[in-house]
Amino acid sequence: MNNPVSLRTAALAMGVLAILGACTLIEWPPASGRAVYNQNCVMCHGTGGQGDGPLASELFSPPTDLTRLSLNNGGEFPRVAVLSHIDGYVRGENSSDAMPEFGPLLVGDNVLLETGEGVVTPTPKLLLAVANYLESLQITE
Repeated sequence: MNNPVSLRTAALAMGVLAILGACTLIEWPPASGRAVYNQNCVMCHGTGGQGDGPLASELFSPPTDLTRLSLNNGGEFPRVAVLSHIDGYVRGENSSDAMPEFGPLLVGDNVLLETGEGVVTPTPKLLLAVANYLESLQITE
């Protein structure tokens, strides 16, 4: 006779393997993130990420200086917060933030990303690539 606990454990293991099979563990180089950044972010944040793009002065709130994210976070790059802000997850319908939500533009292949406290989240490769590129822009003064 089959043990119900063993069947549930086997079913759970098969589900986890299916999710893992749909994702890959790949770190994309900053170059691909740079391309996405140049296509979508330069107009407001500027080529160096300092919030001095050609449209910056036209916005009702100045773009964030993306080179200071780590400095403003105790010296640690706030990857999960950056990812959430780019894809629009942390912003609601009533947000006064001028930044558009890029989540729909960053769909495609996913990678598994540890987002804290042992949580692993499937994350679009291009979204992670942009975050990796932004991390490469951080100043350390």
